Amino acid sequence: MSLDLTVQGQLDAYNAQDVDALCAFFADDVVVSDLNATPNLHGLSAYRERHVGLFAQFPENRAQLLSRVKVGNTVIDHERVFRSPDAAPFEVAAIYTFAGDKIARVDFVKA
Repeated sequence: MSLDLTVQGQLDAYNAQDVDALCAFFADDVVVSDLNATPNLHGLSAYRERHVGLFAQFPENRAQLLSRVKVGNTVIDHERVFRSPDAAPFEVAAIYTFAGDKIARVDFVKA
């Protein structure tokens, strides 16, 4: 599967709030961090747990893709995130770095 299709697949699973499908796109040792910060999540189990909690807290959560750039083994998505109909949306850049065909690291820039 191409990197673009993998990132789109995980975005579709995220928007469907399908944790099992979402986790299938990530490496067992996935790392998540804010850009230039110490990683705040290590491993697929922690990734799964974070998203179970996120989707329980925000059952209408979704992300809208604004743009996508692929450079080498990295895909960068610019997204607008909607937590609920009452909350103001916010924007993120999600920087996905791959190891083979799985996402190994995600760095976020939030605005």
